[in-house]
Amino acid sequence: MANQPVYKVIFQNGSQVFEVFARQIYQSDMWGFIEIEEFIFGERSQIVVDPSEEKLKNEFSGVKRSYVPLQSVIRIDEVEKEGSVKVSDSPAREGSNVASFPFSGAHLPGQQTED
Repeated sequence: MANQPVYKVIFQNGSQVFEVFARQIYQSDMWGFIEIEEFIFGERSQIVVDPSEEKLKNEFSGVKRSYVPLQSVIRIDEVEKEGSVKVSDSPAREGSNVASFPFSGAHLPGQQTED
């Protein structure tokens, strides 16, 4: 049996950027979404525990399939082997004239609201 491909998927979830590894990824029948299946997490044999990896393990524990909106996807790579998953904060948008499309409508710190 040939080795199954491993995909690294980086996507924005709220004000955070998730970097996960999975064996299956494809365009969903639900328009505007990709489906991510068979998440891969590192082995628990390490003495040092990465809090962001533990957060993602808890976030996706029991998840059979995850639907991610296409506009949230930053990058998808096919890689040789899985690495460590990561959660990081999105870069600060204060003073920037660049925004995500479409904007989710959530109020981010540093943004002015229209009255």
